[in-house]
Amino acid sequence: MAKRGKKYVEATKLIDRSKAYDAKEAIELAKKTSFVKFDATVEAAFRLGVDPKKADQNIRGAVVLPNGTGKVQRVLVFAKGEKAKEAEAAGADYVGDSDYINKIQQGWFDFDVIVATPDMMGEVGKLGRVLGPKGLMPNPKTGTVTFDVDRAVKEIKAGKVEYRVDKAGIIHVPIGKVSFDTDKLFENFATIYDTLLKAKPAAAKGTYVKNVAVSSTMGPGVKVDPTTI
Repeated sequence: MAKRGKKYVEATKLIDRSKAYDAKEAIELAKKTSFVKFDATVEAAFRLGVDPKKADQNIRGAVVLPNGTGKVQRVLVFAKGEKAKEAEAAGADYVGDSDYINKIQQGWFDFDVIVATPDMMGEVGKLGRVLGPKGLMPNPKTGTVTFDVDRAVKEIKAGKVEYRVDKAGIIHVPIGKVSFDTDKLFENFATIYDTLLKAKPAAAKGTYVKNVAVSSTMGPGVKVDPTTI
């Protein structure tokens, strides 16, 4: 078992591990138990009653948080002609086609999100082995493969986050920064929770939301009572 640092151990003393807290109280504790020197990210984790190995239960999507994430995303758009101009006008950080494909193949990754128009996916698909493992491959399910690049870029800049269930059936999503007001973090948290409830697969049986927790970067997890979200 990994040895925990002194600050982490001190932080856990503020939390009753056997208790599921009211959502706002849990967020307050996540903020209070953040011991790093930077403005840490607050993350929500949802353990769902789904089987990710089955295609019809592999939950994936994106949602715009009402209060943003506290991080400005660097957006790369693969587009040509008028769509490239549209992306630039919308505030994309980088816009191009084969030139950026070559840069990525050479190890360039100074961006956070990629948006691509459908006609560019034949070329972008060549980067699958490089982008896939990093979770950077554009996908229609998350709205990053689209001809509406203006909307896509603006939503990402406004605080759009992607979510995807992992092999253990858990979805991890950032809900903001420790410096955010608790009410703003709660609003983001509730938005994600509602989105996941609507995304429940018809094939999922039994309890859908099994456990919910919030934590700050490197901080301990705080269990949340889902009925209070």
